[in-house]
Amino acid sequence: MSQIQTLHQQAMDLAEAAAVARLRGAIEQATQLTRQAFEQETQAANLIAGVLDAEPTRSVLHRSAASLAIECGELRAAERLIATALSGNPPLEIAEELKDLFIQINLSQYLKRQGIDIDINKLQGLVN
Repeated sequence: MSQIQTLHQQAMDLAEAAAVARLRGAIEQATQLTRQAFEQETQAANLIAGVLDAEPTRSVLHRSAASLAIECGELRAAERLIATALSGNPPLEIAEELKDLFIQINLSQYLKRQGIDIDINKLQGLVN
């Protein structure tokens, strides 16, 4: 478990550094740090993926890795991470967050296939 914790902590440190770089306007550095965070968190999630009774840690790591994957534009990887998390027994609140991430990834593509062109960010502004 300590390797998982180490990888997770490294990923969170990298994600925080990416946020700071983004605030400073260092977009390229922020992108690189986010990718590194995604890779570390994915490694941590993969190490615990088969341990179905390790909740909520298992689903939290997968949710975090999926969020980082989305930031990196790795949508297929995010879908796989979400599916893996949901294939276990995540707590209800985390399961709902995972489903929200899945919808975030797929809603705009679905609407385009239906002939509906809408800016999801504008739609979100109307809801909030």
